[in-house]
Amino acid sequence: MSEPLPTLVDYDPPTEPYLNVVYVDDDLLVLDKPSGLLSVPGRHPSLWDSIRHRARKQWPTAEMVHRLDKDTSGLILMALNKRAHGRLGIQFEKRTTKKSYVARVAGVLDKEEGLIDLPLMTDWEHKPRQKVDLEHGRPAQTRWQVIARETNATRLRLFPLTGRTHQLRVHMLAVGHVILGDAFYADQRAFAAADRLQLHAEELEFVHPTTGETCRFVVPAPF
Repeated sequence: MSEPLPTLVDYDPPTEPYLNVVYVDDDLLVLDKPSGLLSVPGRHPSLWDSIRHRARKQWPTAEMVHRLDKDTSGLILMALNKRAHGRLGIQFEKRTTKKSYVARVAGVLDKEEGLIDLPLMTDWEHKPRQKVDLEHGRPAQTRWQVIARETNATRLRLFPLTGRTHQLRVHMLAVGHVILGDAFYADQRAFAAADRLQLHAEELEFVHPTTGETCRFVVPAPF
């Protein structure tokens, strides 16, 4: 099944809490984004509400360093000045940051850990969905570890080694364990198995753009 882009009717982002601040200083802002809220405003006028919009009400210079999908919750980093934005952006570009996600996926995985190495590209006939394309796709790698096994599901820790659009969602689909509650990629049963996308950005580590110290933040998954 596929999820239509949110419209004035069906885009109803959560408002409580309106903005969950994890950390702030003169250079950066770390937030816990709820599932259902866009990272940045969409093209349609009805999609004005986003975590960037909310942050700029209090910090007018706040700018995104990276993004999360609308239905993915968890840690998101913003810069509060151009110098910080540039230095933080380079870390994401060079992949020196460390990120991990928690996901609940359909089915039970036998192995304890593994690496998914499958190139991805836009599925132009079903945009904005992505797909595996061994010939034309861009390199994409995801490392995974089992956290716990349930009767018909597995809780995983996912480590994206690259940052492709929908990477974690498409990679899990490709290996036969789609993320529960995924309106873009799950079948009806896996979609109905959860009340939201079971994907959460739980851990984020980077170097502070001014002090040079290692910053590490953890926000446990709410599911």
